[in-house]
Amino acid sequence: MTATLTRPGRPAPAASRRAPSGGRGRTPAARRRYALTVLAFLLPSAVPLAMFVLGPMVAAAWISLTDWNLLAPANWVGFDNYAKLLADPKTGEVFLHTLAYIAGYLPLVYLGGLAIALGLNTALRGRTLLRGVYFLPVVTSWIVVALVWRWLLNPANGVVNTVLAWFGIAGPGWWTDPAWAMPSIILASAWKDLGFVMVILLAGLQAIDPALLEAARVDGAGWWRRLVSIIMPLLSPATFFVIVISLINGFQVFDQVYAMTGGGPGGATQVVVQQIYDLTFRYGRAGEASALSWMLFIVILAVTVVQIRGQRKWVNYG
Repeated sequence: MTATLTRPGRPAPAASRRAPSGGRGRTPAARRRYALTVLAFLLPSAVPLAMFVLGPMVAAAWISLTDWNLLAPANWVGFDNYAKLLADPKTGEVFLHTLAYIAGYLPLVYLGGLAIALGLNTALRGRTLLRGVYFLPVVTSWIVVALVWRWLLNPANGVVNTVLAWFGIAGPGWWTDPAWAMPSIILASAWKDLGFVMVILLAGLQAIDPALLEAARVDGAGWWRRLVSIIMPLLSPATFFVIVISLINGFQVFDQVYAMTGGGPGGATQVVVQQIYDLTFRYGRAGEASALSWMLFIVILAVTVVQIRGQRKWVNYG
């Protein structure tokens, strides 16, 4: 136990006179003023959060326990909607389609974004302009991007099949073929999101101390060895962020599916959010749609928690 010694007649050091943070040790009136000050700063973000996020989530949870067609009064059914969805093979099918989308989208968007980031991290002429060009699709409306790619991949007269025909290759049916519809959506999605992944990874690359790479080069480490042993470990925080965000977005894929295929052909691209939309607005089964949305939320939450816990084994915050 230590004590602060001061000379007679001298005030105690400022640190010892400072009131504890958070209002502790203050009078009740001072604590109330402190709480009101904190609340005043939080309200501008807390009110929209409660109105547009927490409120709808609570409402969806209640609706999921009812039988409601958006018009007639809702009837309480308890957990019947969840039991019905779990017994419906369609539910497993749409989740499998969503997982197939993620399995194709995530490696493509990450590796493509990493390749662009590595290229733009060099002394490349016009790299500032290229960064803007690569990021432009990110701020473009998803509906516009989806319609453009639907035109590019048109089996009859699309640009992609026309170019393939020049080399004597018969192009596939793309979004009209059940086997190629999902790859079409994955291709369009990865192209749009490459710029976002590139920006995050490029920021991570520029945070790496150049002296480390130079020391490795002097020691004889080649480009591949520097990438694997230095760049990728130090880039792991940015990689972790990209993977978490991309997985969350992947589970919620909807706009491009709705605009390019509408869930077809033959339900080959029907994903979870598309099924939620159809249950609500096509079939008038809002209770089941809300239950499915909560099932999706639980899946996303579980996957995110696993990633956050697993990051300790491979993310280096050095």
